[in-house]
Amino acid sequence: MKLFLKEQLPLILFYVLQLMLVGLWYLLADERHSFSDASYGALLSLVILGMYLIYRFYRHKKMYARLDRPLGQMDQSLNELDEAPLAEAVSDLLRAQFQLYRSGLYDTQQKLDNHAAFINRWVHHMKTPVSVIQLSLQDMDLDDPAADGLQEEIDRLKKGLEMALYTSRLDKFEQDFKVEGVPLLDAVEKSIADNRQWFIRKGVYPEMDIPFDLIVITDAKWLEFMLGQVMDNAVKYSAETGKKVIFKAWNQNSKTRLEIRDEGIGIAKEDLGRVFDPYFTGNQGRHYHESTGMGLYLVREVSHKLGHLVEIESEQGEGTTVRFVFDR
Repeated sequence: MKLFLKEQLPLILFYVLQLMLVGLWYLLADERHSFSDASYGALLSLVILGMYLIYRFYRHKKMYARLDRPLGQMDQSLNELDEAPLAEAVSDLLRAQFQLYRSGLYDTQQKLDNHAAFINRWVHHMKTPVSVIQLSLQDMDLDDPAADGLQEEIDRLKKGLEMALYTSRLDKFEQDFKVEGVPLLDAVEKSIADNRQWFIRKGVYPEMDIPFDLIVITDAKWLEFMLGQVMDNAVKYSAETGKKVIFKAWNQNSKTRLEIRDEGIGIAKEDLGRVFDPYFTGNQGRHYHESTGMGLYLVREVSHKLGHLVEIESEQGEGTTVRFVFDR
């Protein structure tokens, strides 16, 4: 109703102005016309205007009601508004706009799918030369500083390829996960084993306090990916040798909690609220140039898709704690 009145307000104002001018002309042009005659004519004209406005409102009532409510779904714009010419024209316009939108959305989705397929093929293609270099490196003297540096670069390449692969799979997450009961201790031990060389190279040691019978409902592959990202940060930002990364898990009410606490440089207070934002590296990024700012972002996205909660606490110079909360 408000939209209808706003649209018809100029017509009403011009009509009233017209009645005033015509009535004034009647009074001045012919002395036989009295004020009551002019008033009667004006009233009659207003009644006719009111009848027209009522007719127009009910003729387009469905259209105005639709325009007053926001769309809940895109295909609601395809609903017929009315049989009036204006309503039919608006319906045709909305249908054409929806078709253009759907066509553009389909083209964009196809491009994204093609891009994800290319990334997957590229990552698998790059794994072959990395594996060849890794095998060649095994024949070298492991005490050679050059060999140690090469091994670190290979590990970095592997982590970068893994991140690219999992990032490309994130949009198709619903097609690439399997929820089951996963022994939490086994998942943590496997992730530590996968990152064993990284721990040794940085002189950082894992310490575990996880009951063997703790089971969490999750996807084993994606859980190991998240643990690997958190471990990578924990080891990377542990500034001194001899530091520890502590893994602790326990049941609390209807939740299972897993904490990963390092003794590294910590996160600045002003950066703590943004660490889950994509590409945000904060103060650490100025000192550790290999930081991508994507690790914790991916951890949060995967946790959200799996229905888990991820939290972070940190004190600069004291270390960082990342906490996963699983429903039991």
